[in-house]
Amino acid sequence: MSEEATKEEKKWFGTLLSYAKGSGGRLSISVIFSMISLLAGLIPYYCVYGILNRYILGEIDRAYVLDRCLIALAAYLVKAICFGISTGISHYVAFHVLEGLRLKVADTFLKAPLGEVYAHSIGEIKSVIVDKIEDIEPPLAHVVPEGAGHILLPIVCFVALALIDIRVALASLLALPLGLIFMMLTFKLSGKNMVKYQEANAGMSSMIVEYVEGIEVIKAFGKTGVSYEKFAGSIRDYRDFVIEWLKSTWVTMKLAFAFMPATLLGVVPVCILLVSKGSMTISGMALCVMLAMSMVISMAKIEVFSNGLRQMQYTVLEVKKFLDIRSLPEPETEHLPDEYTIELKDVHFTYDDEQGEVLHGIDLTLNEGSFTALVGPSGGGKSTVAKLIARFWDVSSGSIKIGGVDLKEMKVETLADLVSFVTQDNFLFSRSIRENIRLGKPDATDEEVYIAARAACCDEFIQKLPDGYDTSAGEAGKRLSGGERQRIAIARMMLKNAPIVILDEATAFTDPENETKLQESIANLTKGKTLLVIAHRLSTIKNADRIVVLNDGRIEDLGTQEELMKRSALYNRMWQAHVGARNWAAGNKKEA
Repeated sequence: MSEEATKEEKKWFGTLLSYAKGSGGRLSISVIFSMISLLAGLIPYYCVYGILNRYILGEIDRAYVLDRCLIALAAYLVKAICFGISTGISHYVAFHVLEGLRLKVADTFLKAPLGEVYAHSIGEIKSVIVDKIEDIEPPLAHVVPEGAGHILLPIVCFVALALIDIRVALASLLALPLGLIFMMLTFKLSGKNMVKYQEANAGMSSMIVEYVEGIEVIKAFGKTGVSYEKFAGSIRDYRDFVIEWLKSTWVTMKLAFAFMPATLLGVVPVCILLVSKGSMTISGMALCVMLAMSMVISMAKIEVFSNGLRQMQYTVLEVKKFLDIRSLPEPETEHLPDEYTIELKDVHFTYDDEQGEVLHGIDLTLNEGSFTALVGPSGGGKSTVAKLIARFWDVSSGSIKIGGVDLKEMKVETLADLVSFVTQDNFLFSRSIRENIRLGKPDATDEEVYIAARAACCDEFIQKLPDGYDTSAGEAGKRLSGGERQRIAIARMMLKNAPIVILDEATAFTDPENETKLQESIANLTKGKTLLVIAHRLSTIKNADRIVVLNDGRIEDLGTQEELMKRSALYNRMWQAHVGARNWAAGNKKEA
């Protein structure tokens, strides 16, 4: 492991607390109250010692017993109150840290290139954001404050035993070295497999998410048995790995649990010997045993807490991998465009080294207020060009400018305000239809939402839903059809009213009856805007100011419909295929 990586691991706890402002101070207060609570718990032992000592000496009286019982009760109340305050503060800190972590991961994804996000499976992301971060709460809320107290308590008990008799204090440490040796062995064996455990857990989570989300496809193609076996296999593999891992640490872990808290093994024999020689009283022996038992409880807690702390460290370091995802660079001083002409100059782009370059020197200008269409065979680079303009990624080389300003000289948030992007597969959130449309303009009135919905030809089907505009779209919009989701997304785009509009197969799922009306609405509402449309239905873009034919990451030709029909063999083939498919569909409909 590199020196830098080691330093990162050492400062992981500070990294964790940095995601909730003021957490360090509050957690320190929690630790202090935890220590007071545990120390207060020792006071009743001295009260019992005093009563027992008076009894043996024959000096016991009711007032003394009552006095010591009241002191013990008061100490117990202090212990309970301080423990409640400690855990209350630590839980407050823990949940604020969890909130900070989740918001930071979400913000990191929002600012990162899409490729960095897509590199992680849904299961892995869900496992980290939901499960892993949640796993931080118990150790942070309990291990840190209580653990600090349980570290202090054995020290205080040892000092107290030393003041009574140094030989008893040393005897209390008799089994400690063996316990520490077995604990370190456990950590060493466990640490080797912790990363593998995290990977196995993420793999199982990913398989579960994939199986549940793909259940419709699995049923449709009769692959239930194969897919279920793959799903069950991942769970069995995870089970087998965890069992083998636990087996590898079982012996050392049990020995550590046996020896670490075994303070009485040395204290009791030594105390009996001292009492037999007259060097210690029976009451003194009782006090030593009680103090030693306090050490037993703390040592056992420390052992359990150390495992929780180690698990939290691994979790934080794993979450940090997400937090360290590189963001799209943003300028310190932002430049804003005065107009909305888009210029791509010698644009090259590569998703990754294995896939190779997908765009090879694109030179293209989209004039402000113009309607430009991108067409071409699948995999030609059309969607890539559109997403680069929206800066979902940065170009590998070359530049993209809006109004003469390079995209890298604008903040991501500013660019998002300038560009409306509607894709073929539009995501809707599990909230009302109204709120899904209002995402385009968060401060829009209900009337503005209704106007956008009518323009996008979705008001009619919305009115038929059980609760109209207040009907939930369902998880990922699954309560709606593909065409309905597209129309909601278009309504959202219309409400946003951005100066640059990118439509990537935005009407692919729209039925023919609504497509014509929707195209007319889009045409009216995008007048004067810089419009880029990607379409396979060439009839929808035949009136474009300019049609760009992309093939294999290069511009093969560009011009109007008439110009391309005259000189582009590829465009002609695509047009004929489109017309043939449309005539075939119309013939089938007529026969039906």
